[in-house]
Amino acid sequence: MANAPLVVVAPCSYHDGVGEYVAAMKYQGQFAILHALVTALIERLEALEAEGIVERPQVLLPVPLHSSRLRERGFNQAWIIAKTLSQRLQIPLVDDAVMRVANTRPQAGLTGKQRRRNLEGAFTLKRHFHYQRVAIIDDVVTTGTTANALAKLFESRYIHVQVWCLARAEAPHLRD
Repeated sequence: MANAPLVVVAPCSYHDGVGEYVAAMKYQGQFAILHALVTALIERLEALEAEGIVERPQVLLPVPLHSSRLRERGFNQAWIIAKTLSQRLQIPLVDDAVMRVANTRPQAGLTGKQRRRNLEGAFTLKRHFHYQRVAIIDDVVTTGTTANALAKLFESRYIHVQVWCLARAEAPHLRD
């Protein structure tokens, strides 16, 4: 299981015009595009389910922010996306299973190597977690560093992980 590639489901490319809207959500709290992007994600998920490529998870888990970053920003865009998906798909949202225990630097602008180092030991999974299929929810996946750091926590307990995001940012220059 640990060697299997992480399944990332995204309906859009960050660099094909969606990036400015995702950034506006994350940095300015402008969620006007949220409904359209969540609808696109749901359509993508349903198509992949119909092909037998993905199986619906038991719970949705938003990527957590450190408490100081949450206070600074005032919201967690991953939680808002997860809440919207939870309501639309009738899948429970669990927002207290994973904690960000290290107040890391923002990942934007870091190389792939710096991103991996930045997130070492950043997350912890609570001891009692009884689900076997989870979807980690985030706004955008670039190098996959955050998703992989979280997935390792679950995979060490033999829990199947998918990552659902609004956009995928292809960034080959960050793979050093």
